Amino acid sequence: MVAGPNLTIDRTSSLPELRPGEVLRVQDVAVTPGGKGVNVCRAARALGLRATLVAFTPGHTGGAAAALLADEGIDVIAVPCRGELRSTVVLMEPSGRTTVLNEPGPPLGEGDWHAYRHRVVERLPGARALVCSGSVPPGTPDDAYAELEALARESGCVGAVDSTGAVLREAVAAGAGMVTPNLAEAEVLLGYSQGGEAVEAAPDARDRAMACARDLVASGGQAAAVTAAAAGAAFAARGGEVGWVPAPSVSVRNPIGSGDAFAAGLASRLAAGADLHAAVVYAVAVGSASVESPVAGGLDVTRVGALATRIADAAVP
Repeated sequence: MVAGPNLTIDRTSSLPELRPGEVLRVQDVAVTPGGKGVNVCRAARALGLRATLVAFTPGHTGGAAAALLADEGIDVIAVPCRGELRSTVVLMEPSGRTTVLNEPGPPLGEGDWHAYRHRVVERLPGARALVCSGSVPPGTPDDAYAELEALARESGCVGAVDSTGAVLREAVAAGAGMVTPNLAEAEVLLGYSQGGEAVEAAPDARDRAMACARDLVASGGQAAAVTAAAAGAAFAARGGEVGWVPAPSVSVRNPIGSGDAFAAGLASRLAAGADLHAAVVYAVAVGSASVESPVAGGLDVTRVGALATRIADAAVP
């Protein structure tokens, strides 16, 4: 199950070059429901898994997005709230540079989060994993994901949090079973950086990601996996386990959603009983396959298997 409260409509397009301050014409516009939770569900379905998304569906546009998701075959538990659904603009250039403009979403009203929490909790029995994914609408309690993740573990399923800011901080402090930020999100949370998220991997990404994974666990989390774009992912767990899984070289079509696909692969393997290293190897393969798809969160499961084998073989001394 996926707690992805802040649904959006993605408008993904390409253009020869992004030049701020000019009037530009975009090409190849694709309009699809989006948000990190949606991407997790898409990846899970591509892996042959059942995934239910619990999302706020504000206004007429929220209802339309839920209908579009149903057309995709994604099971949506819609939680109505005031306002209208937010939009996200994704601009891709031939160089591979990608610019994302995210709206915050409409503020929640009194009782909205309680209604959302209730819909998640009532579906926990029988669930194997709960991924709390993405941003939250304004007005959401800071401990929202921390509470949901704890309730998931109490019900006997794997809990994971893939978010940023205050909700991620509170989840770490509360001892979340797994947190999966990207490197930029982790460094901002830990006070190492004030910067934004970049798609490209820095030369020192490995060392920085491993340090962040260790420090997230030291800050309270039971386990952490920190993705570092095309470089790979670091992981750490209580007890001192720390490791790094390099990503294979792939052809990038759309980098958006690769971290969400990673979270889907990781949660699915942990729920199946895999150890942390094996789960991260599989998750890196899933995330790498995802960037080859034109649709955020989409992937070819056969390609995942081939990439997982390549990663495992590269790790053999």
